[in-house]
Amino acid sequence: MEAVAKIKSCPMSARKMRLVLDNIRGKGAEEALNGLRFTKKEAATWLEKLVLAAVANWEHKNGMTVSADDYDLVIKTCYADQGTMLKRFQPAPQGRAHRIRKHTCHVAVVVENRIPLASEEVGETEAAVEE
Repeated sequence: MEAVAKIKSCPMSARKMRLVLDNIRGKGAEEALNGLRFTKKEAATWLEKLVLAAVANWEHKNGMTVSADDYDLVIKTCYADQGTMLKRFQPAPQGRAHRIRKHTCHVAVVVENRIPLASEEVGETEAAVEE
């Protein structure tokens, strides 16, 4: 079972975000959160909130009685795409203007459980019996 969390128009370039995303891709949710807490990059604070949201989405999707700690959640997929760019001008000497481009990015994190849920096990055994 998968759950997704997304951030749209995060005020940071996708290139800077990908540096931190590469560190958490494929790791367990708890291990990724511990790594993000001690990373000094600004992207880590955004991603920490996003991973927590993805875990909460997974719990909500499977009912409030299910705890994510029991099912060993792993970050299956995470990516950052370029968002819209705010274009501004800054005054420069001799009446010129320099362009300033403020980048944004869209980030998505997908978490998945390693330990199968009880409903998934029942579905697999029923499919095997039908064959």
